Amino acid sequence: MLGKRLTGALLSAAAAITLAFATPAQADDKPITIGFGMALTGGLAPNGKAALLAMQIWQDNINAHGGLLGRQVKLVYYDDQSNPSTVPGIYTKLLDVDHVDLVVSGYATNMIAPAMPVIMQHNRTFLSLFGLAANSEFHYPNYFSFTPTGGPEPKQSFAAGFFATAMAQNPKPKTLAIVGADAEFPHNAMDGARVLAKENGLKIVYDQTYPPSTADFSPIIRAIQATNPDLVLVCSYPPDTVGMLRAAHEIGLKTKLFGGGMVGLQSTAIKTQLGPLLNGVVDYDYWLPWSKLASPAALDFLKEYQAKAGPAGVDSLGYYLPPFAYGYMQVLQQAVEGTKSLDQDKLADYLRSHTFNTVVGDVKFGKDGEWSEARVMEVQFRDVKSNDVAQFKEPSTEVVLWPPELKTGNVVYPYTDAETK
Repeated sequence: MLGKRLTGALLSAAAAITLAFATPAQADDKPITIGFGMALTGGLAPNGKAALLAMQIWQDNINAHGGLLGRQVKLVYYDDQSNPSTVPGIYTKLLDVDHVDLVVSGYATNMIAPAMPVIMQHNRTFLSLFGLAANSEFHYPNYFSFTPTGGPEPKQSFAAGFFATAMAQNPKPKTLAIVGADAEFPHNAMDGARVLAKENGLKIVYDQTYPPSTADFSPIIRAIQATNPDLVLVCSYPPDTVGMLRAAHEIGLKTKLFGGGMVGLQSTAIKTQLGPLLNGVVDYDYWLPWSKLASPAALDFLKEYQAKAGPAGVDSLGYYLPPFAYGYMQVLQQAVEGTKSLDQDKLADYLRSHTFNTVVGDVKFGKDGEWSEARVMEVQFRDVKSNDVAQFKEPSTEVVLWPPELKTGNVVYPYTDAETK
């Protein structure tokens, strides 16, 4: 009997030792999960789907090289439907139900802002993708924005190139119309535009927002035209951008510079949809393969992305969001590898204090988690002759006007002349 008891005790002890050693190994086999919402349907979906493919390419590449901290990486994501009201629920589920190890944002300011209270409540480190001054009200210390707007005044940085281009003309413009959707991103962009208008001595003759559900932009364009502005700055998301540009052509908007903050014109699907209607528009952009920002690493990524874009049914060129979606995952990777940890405070400290090498260049974070220096380009669409995608591979169709160090051509001015170029 004693022998049986001793044997049983030894077996129990052995099992306990085995379990003690097995549990960490099993934990190490569990993938590191990265959670986010992404616009896979709705108005932001063309960009959101392209961003997701870029993130999946990063996931595949990092896993092929052993993962992070010796563990594979798994993206856990849900469709936010381009609807801000879905975002708090998505991040609550990611954190409280899925228990993801890390969280990042989906695409766009309007989707980032509603996630912030949930992130702050859980004290998570949060990397965001293309949020314009999304932390300007929260001042959350563990927030880091991956977008070329930045510097000490990110709201102004978004339209700085538009105003710099306009004020370099002779005679200088005197009046400005500002219009945008009644939503987070346009409000921030319009705030910055008002500051720049004052600094440049411009009189604002029209300053209005419209409901995000607006479908007919003709009354808005007519109201703007009635003020006879020299400059028209539009802060819009993709569906509004298309509607606004079509209305401008139908009504025959006459102004010297038109565009500035129109999201969507960077998307291949919208470029091909609008075709020659793009001619003359001056708008922001962040990265182009013919600009000096295009490093060999970025071009290598773009080649890999474009090979997968067709089968995935996403933006075939991938100039706008994909390099940045890949880049912000590189930042997260470098922070995890640098700290050898998933500890949220350690990651935040590392993000605040280091420079990160990405496919879109070196990035350092400053005040409110914004890029320490802005890197926004101003471009003009020209020589667009059809709705064919191939023409948008030509530098002549999207000329870089600003900043001077990236410039590839001069502005055709005024807009009413440039429309035919």
